[in-house]
Amino acid sequence: MHTNDTNKKVEIIFPELSYRITGLLFEVHNTLGRYAKEKQYGDAVKTLLEKGNISYEREKALPIEIIGNQRTNLADFVIEEKMLLELKAKDIVLKEDYFQIQRYLQAGNYKLGLIVNFRNKYLRPIRVIRANS
Repeated sequence: MHTNDTNKKVEIIFPELSYRITGLLFEVHNTLGRYAKEKQYGDAVKTLLEKGNISYEREKALPIEIIGNQRTNLADFVIEEKMLLELKAKDIVLKEDYFQIQRYLQAGNYKLGLIVNFRNKYLRPIRVIRANS
């Protein structure tokens, strides 16, 4: 736990798991570099998750009902049935990427998601907390 500007205690969600996943992401980035395809990054993440005995589901369907119509979202990875991992290989992460992971967090009732853009020179995974609905 740490304190924020208003001196309220803030709990970090899944700190150990986030740390382990972030380490794997750095290993993938260091190995493949900045210019691989998103699927190649996903395959490398999958390999390292298996090597590290971390349970996951890849391209998990997260159904959501929108005004009577069932839609399906596909999360890149659900890690240990606790958090989402969305991989990107593009110039910049956009608002739409945040909206996308918020939809996924809401649909799957997860608290935490990570967006990682492998195209960046320096990898900076972005923690996204589910917004209250």
